[in-house]
Amino acid sequence: MPRRLATTALLLTLFAASTADVHADDVKPNFVLIFCDDLGWADVGAYGAVGYETPHLDRMAAEGVRFTDFYVSQAVCSASRAALMTGCYNARVGIFGALGPKSNIGINPDEETIAEVLKSAGYATACYGKWHLGHHEKFLPMQHGFDDYFGLPYSNDMWPYHPGVAHLPMEERLKRWPHLSLIDENEIVNPKVTPEDQTQLTTWYTERAVKFIEEHADEPFFVYLPHSMPHVPLYVSDKFKGKTRRGLFGDVIAEIDWSVGQILETLKRLDLDENTLVVFTSDNGPWLSYGDHAGSAGPHREGKGTMWDGGCREPFLARWPGRIPAGKVQREMASTIDVLPTFAKLAGAKLPEKPIDGKDVWPLLACEKGATTPHEAYWMYYGRQLQAVRSGKWKLHFPHGYRSMLGRPGGTGGKPTNYSQLTTGLALYDLSEGTGEWNDVKDAHPDVVERLKKYGEEAREALGDNGRPGKENRPPGSL
Repeated sequence: MPRRLATTALLLTLFAASTADVHADDVKPNFVLIFCDDLGWADVGAYGAVGYETPHLDRMAAEGVRFTDFYVSQAVCSASRAALMTGCYNARVGIFGALGPKSNIGINPDEETIAEVLKSAGYATACYGKWHLGHHEKFLPMQHGFDDYFGLPYSNDMWPYHPGVAHLPMEERLKRWPHLSLIDENEIVNPKVTPEDQTQLTTWYTERAVKFIEEHADEPFFVYLPHSMPHVPLYVSDKFKGKTRRGLFGDVIAEIDWSVGQILETLKRLDLDENTLVVFTSDNGPWLSYGDHAGSAGPHREGKGTMWDGGCREPFLARWPGRIPAGKVQREMASTIDVLPTFAKLAGAKLPEKPIDGKDVWPLLACEKGATTPHEAYWMYYGRQLQAVRSGKWKLHFPHGYRSMLGRPGGTGGKPTNYSQLTTGLALYDLSEGTGEWNDVKDAHPDVVERLKKYGEEAREALGDNGRPGKENRPPGSL
C-alpha cells in the first residue's frame, strides 16, 4: 500500500476509534426504579430477613451497593411517592398522607416528575404498579411524563374488602370504599378488582415492565415499577403460595424477589446490563399493627406512620455493573428526594425549573473515596408537623405524638390490632452508636441540640410547622 494511503487508512482508523469512544461515553444510561409498599428495613436478605430467601435482591447487594441510612420524606404512601417523583420534601409540593378514592387533589401539573425530566432528555418512560398521586385522569402517570402506565391508582386495601368494613353488608361497605379499579394508560380496564386479580398484580406489573424493556432496548428508557405489595391485603400467585417458612408475607416477598430477577435476567439477555442502573427501595416501613402480615424494621424504632427510623429508614440497593463497585456498603445518609437529581445528572438532563430539595448522590452510589452526604441537615415531617431533623450522625426529635405497638405483637391473618398513642419530648440520638433511638443524649450534647434546633427553624421558615405557614410551600394539583 502506498505510504499516503496507509497514512490515510491509519487516520481513519484512529478517527473511528475515537468517535466510538465518544459515542460510548455519550450513551445515556437506562434506569429501572423498583419501589415496594410497606417494606421494612429488615425485609431483604442482605438486611437480615428471616424465614424466606431473596436471592435476586441479595445478588443486587453483592454486585452493587447497599445503603444503611436511606430515608423517605414521610412514612406514608402518597407523601412518600410525591417526594420520590419530584425530588422535593412532600411538604413543599403539598401532598400529605395517603390520598383516597374520594380525594380531589393530586400531583400538581406544574411540578416536574422524574419521568418528565428524563423524557426531555430523550427517554422512553413507563410506570407499572401503584401510583397514588391522585386517581383522577389529570393526575395519572400519562399526564406526568410517562409513555405507558398499568396499575392501581392507590393502595390495594382501598376497596370494599378493607378489614375495617369487612363485617358490613356490601351496600354499606361501598359507602366507605368504592370498588378498586385497574387502569391501562388512562382507561379503566377492570372496574372491580377481585381478590383473584390481586394475586396476579406482581406478575402483571413485572410482565409489562419486561415487555417495555424489550420494546425499547435500542433507546434510553426509564421504568418505574412501584409494586402494590407487601401492603396489606397480601396476595401472591400460585407459583409462590406456601413456598416460605414465614407464611404469606414471606411468599409475597419471594415473589417480589422473583420480579427483580426477571428484570435483571431481561437486562442480561438484551445486553443492557452494563448500561442500566437498577435501584430498589420502598415507600415506608412496616405496618406493625398487622402483625404476621407486616414486615420488620430490624433494630430501628417503630414503623410505618412514624418518623422514628423504623418508619422512614428503608432498604436501598443499587446495581450498575462496571460503574458501581460490587459488594459495597454505604453508611452515608441519602434519601428518595435524591433520586431525581442523581438520575438527571447521569442522563445529562436539566433539573426542574422550580426549586427542589434533593441532591446528586452519585458519588455515594459509586462509593467514591471520601464521599459524604450532601445534606447538611435532613428535615423530617409527619403530616404538616416538623418532628425531627437529622444532621450527620445526630437525630433530634422535637416534641410530638406518635403511635406505637409498645413491643406487642400485631394482629394475625390480615386483621390489625390497635396502636397505643404516645408522646416524646425533645430528644437527641447518636445514630452511630447502633443503639437506635432509645438513648437520649441531649443533656450531654447541648451544643448539638442548639445546632439542630437552628436547622429545624430553617425548615419551619421554608415549609412551615403545623399551623405556622412556610414561605416556600407549593400547592397540590386540584380538580
